[in-house]
Amino acid sequence: MLELAILGFLYDSPLHGYELRKRITALTGHVRPVAESTLYPAIKRLEKAGLLARETQPGVVAAPRHVLNLTADGRQELRRRLAEPATGDITDENRWFTLLAFLRHLDDAAAQAAVLRRRLAFLEEPASFFYDGERPLRAEELDDPFRRGILTIARATSRAELEWLHSTLASLGEGAGR
Repeated sequence: MLELAILGFLYDSPLHGYELRKRITALTGHVRPVAESTLYPAIKRLEKAGLLARETQPGVVAAPRHVLNLTADGRQELRRRLAEPATGDITDENRWFTLLAFLRHLDDAAAQAAVLRRRLAFLEEPASFFYDGERPLRAEELDDPFRRGILTIARATSRAELEWLHSTLASLGEGAGR
């Protein structure tokens, strides 16, 4: 997801590493902080693959800055990753939010809708954090107030997301039933 976030933010505008790190941290940092030791090797991999280009600009007050730009291949790679997300990108909430943050860069409404339908199908599957054998447990079945709280909060979040998904699919001209 780090590479997707790098490509997505650079699709929006060229950035230097520090600003890129701040933006990624604002999107995902409360859950998964981005260390320089993780970010800069990822930038180098993307640069080596021809997806990013580095340009040196004079610094305003300090030393020159290296500004990162997305190449045409980088734009194409971002769109490919958005159109063909891995299952974990659909099912893991933090990865889903990163994908969702840049889905607007996928120019095709039908392709956007296909990604949203995959998330919708995942959310509509019966699931729980807690089970009795193979059977998912509902909040009302739990005596533990903390586990009941987890399920109550998850249910409210899922309902809000389902409502948003149905509404957005309808606005994309892709009724949720397809």
